[in-house]
Amino acid sequence: MKYIILIIFSVCFLPNVHAQLYEGGVFLGGSNFIGDVGSTTYIAPNKPAAGLLLKWNRSKRHSYRASIMFTDLEGHDGRSNDPRRFARNRSFKNSILEFSAGMEFTFLDFDLHSTDHQMTPYLYTGISAARHKNFFFNPGSTVPTSENLQSWAYGIPMVIGFKTTTMFDGLILGAEIGVRYTFSDEIDGSVPDAPSRAPYSFGNLNSNDWYVFSGITLTYTFGQKPCYSDY
Repeated sequence: MKYIILIIFSVCFLPNVHAQLYEGGVFLGGSNFIGDVGSTTYIAPNKPAAGLLLKWNRSKRHSYRASIMFTDLEGHDGRSNDPRRFARNRSFKNSILEFSAGMEFTFLDFDLHSTDHQMTPYLYTGISAARHKNFFFNPGSTVPTSENLQSWAYGIPMVIGFKTTTMFDGLILGAEIGVRYTFSDEIDGSVPDAPSRAPYSFGNLNSNDWYVFSGITLTYTFGQKPCYSDY
């Protein structure tokens, strides 16, 4: 009898993989760029963005999270309130593919094993890597010239959001704003990748590029419930 009790205890509490729920879903929204070209408004989506999300809920308060995001980052000096940028009138457009992984923390318990309605604000951070094209601006030019190269802009995502369970069993709806601080100043072409083109650099060389994703998430939960949960 004691061996049966030991086996039941082990099944319920030891294998965490079987005691957790997973989430998979989509992100839909917009993006905007913050750098040396274009508007200086921090949250002003001007291009559509989409992505895929995967979460592993390790507890009621934290989850491992990974994502793939797609968007075109765009900047126009003519839309800036800075008169110097407006007069310069440079613009760019850069398609990016971003991979991100990290941890999501909730302010309140978010128990996916409960039948009660759940809602909470949350934070997410980790690391990101965005694949982008490289280009530069010739003196006096308002449009960039391609370097025929691509680079990775590594960064730190800083996301704040709010999520809630819905009337549809297993579906979770969220809304979030996610700022990416990158360790690159090449996305807008203000700092060419090739050292030979260093004289073409412009703008604030002490400030790196940022970009923002704003939108909604819709995820579906799957995985086994722990044996102490109500079915």
